[in-house]
Amino acid sequence: MATFKAERAGVELDLKLTEPTDPFEELAAGRADVAITVLEPAEPAPEGMVARHLLADPFYAVLPRGHALARKRVIDLGELADEPWINADCGATGPCKDLVTNACAGAGFAPQVVVESDDYATAQGFVAAGLGVTIIPRLGLGYAHPGVVLRKLRNPEPVRHIHVVYREDAAWNPAVVALAEALEKAARAS
Repeated sequence: MATFKAERAGVELDLKLTEPTDPFEELAAGRADVAITVLEPAEPAPEGMVARHLLADPFYAVLPRGHALARKRVIDLGELADEPWINADCGATGPCKDLVTNACAGAGFAPQVVVESDDYATAQGFVAAGLGVTIIPRLGLGYAHPGVVLRKLRNPEPVRHIHVVYREDAAWNPAVVALAEALEKAARAS
């Protein structure tokens, strides 16, 4: 965003975080021009919207230091089935929570949640305290708590797909297209 703003000083940028289901409502109502959101690869963009894939963001297992599975480099998701879980995304529903629930179901279990958290940093603190395990997407792990270890997941490997979305009727707007392109460029560089 900073690079885009520096290159296009005349464009007014007003950033707002919204609930997981709000971006499309904001776009459709014309209250937002661009949204960054999670969509499944096979999931079409809502009618009248253009979705451009930015990046795939894999989830990692977050374990307390000293946990028996911490010795492994890669963990099968099913190996976490009997563990107490820290829910790192406590909304009732949403693309990330649904992705975790579906991945766990694909591994043959439903997480036994013992602690609800609404952010990744707090969830890591609960894990470090030994209250359970969790899984968090790579982009949510910019800061790893010193009391946890991170391990890759497989069978299945949960991955959230981040997209930039805008209305089809905004595709003529050079600022909207330039922002989408800037986000794609930043995602490729990460």
